[in-house]
Amino acid sequence: MRRALLATVLVVAAVLTPAGAAAAPKPAAPAVTPLSDTLLDPSALYFVSYDGLVNNDSFQQDGIVTYAGYQYATWYTGSRNAVIARRALHGATGTVREPGTATSAAQPGRRVRPEHGRTAWETVVLPHKLTVDDSHNVISLGISPQDGRLHVAMDTHNSRIHYTRSVAGLASRPAAHRWTADQFGEVRRTLGGAELGNMTYPRFVITPEGRLQFSYRTGGSGNGVNELAEYDDGTWRKLGAWSSATGAYTGPNGVVSHTRNMYLHGLTYDDSGRLHASFTWREGNWDVLCHPGGLTNHDTGYVYSDDRGRTWRNGAGQVVGSTGGDPVGIDSPGLVADPLDPNHGLMNQESQAVDSAGNPHVVISYVPGRFTQCVSDYSAQRAQFGRTFHVFRGDDGGWTKREVPIPPNHTQRTKIVFDSADNAYLIMPRGRIVAASKASGWTDWTLVFDRPSMKAFGEVNVDTSRVATDGVLSVQYQQASSGTTPSPIRVADFKLG
Repeated sequence: MRRALLATVLVVAAVLTPAGAAAAPKPAAPAVTPLSDTLLDPSALYFVSYDGLVNNDSFQQDGIVTYAGYQYATWYTGSRNAVIARRALHGATGTVREPGTATSAAQPGRRVRPEHGRTAWETVVLPHKLTVDDSHNVISLGISPQDGRLHVAMDTHNSRIHYTRSVAGLASRPAAHRWTADQFGEVRRTLGGAELGNMTYPRFVITPEGRLQFSYRTGGSGNGVNELAEYDDGTWRKLGAWSSATGAYTGPNGVVSHTRNMYLHGLTYDDSGRLHASFTWREGNWDVLCHPGGLTNHDTGYVYSDDRGRTWRNGAGQVVGSTGGDPVGIDSPGLVADPLDPNHGLMNQESQAVDSAGNPHVVISYVPGRFTQCVSDYSAQRAQFGRTFHVFRGDDGGWTKREVPIPPNHTQRTKIVFDSADNAYLIMPRGRIVAASKASGWTDWTLVFDRPSMKAFGEVNVDTSRVATDGVLSVQYQQASSGTTPSPIRVADFKLG
């Protein structure tokens, strides 16, 4: 299950011209066909923290994931319980069901009636309740192909992890296992015996040869480092830190910051085995800003690794860091893909994807200079003036940035995926989808889906693995509520291309 999309051969019937020559096939255009909208839980936990929800946050890798013909989704219930649901995906076709019209409800521990011929969602309640109202404390799922276990990391923000994993084979032979709580081990405060200390942003990623890796940050905002661990033969081991918090950065006003952290837009393996990482820096000294109401995020950077995250190179191929040794830092050469000073409300941890040619694409958003050169209220000004940008690396190694002409109209972040023809789709806040064709060089951005009746709060989770395997985009979203009133959490399915 790779994050890079699988290349697909397009078989096109030849159309002969009068002269007998074969006409060139027309490139596939982006398209979105709604399939269904299913209910996971009518009363999922709801509170707004850091302008987001704990059940749908951009840095969840993954909150919804597909493996071996089954799809898994996770969230916290209104009673704060951590829950995982699964469904078989065979025969996954149907027509749209508008949100709010479902006749069945996803109660934890119960089987949910199937909709439109789909297999029912089954839910399992884990022996853990969310400890604090903090949207950082998401649940992330990972699967280890070596032994078919489902791994769960949750409820951590500068604190020790809560972790559990399933019995062997639960994910690789799902039909052979009951979906019950006793298929999972106890929730522990270490990663299977590996002590990580206080950490944030748990992410799982699978290498092309089938090893499960775990990414996390130690330290805090403005003074933290990214670290990696790897699962092999049933055992987790730490690989160490690969980004540095130290070094000097001088803001536009001449103020120097001496600490920072690298915020990842994602970790993505392509089909060749290259691991791509795009990021932005956040400075620890807020005096680098023109106004304290802004964000100290600056620049979009990029590195890659061809040895499963042990050695890191810049876009030119120069070694700029090593994991557990000399980490990537602010002074490392050739990191910047798109320069931007810290006065534009640049958002961290947005999204990245890799096309079939192995080129990285990054989605970023900020307030362009035509509106202001000094963001003084990042939340209000991002909602009013924020714009989304598509930043991608070409075959020649050069970077291109283009503004997406459809504004997000929100403070929150956007996801990017590709279909089998390398058309790009941006899933914006509230579940709106805009798309651009590869044939245009990703210039013809068009709004292809917008349904306000979904009532999606803001950020959504997407199942990138299912897009790669069967061309269906699954969007997990929670409906907007008020205060701390629980609200429905759902999964909308779309056929791409």
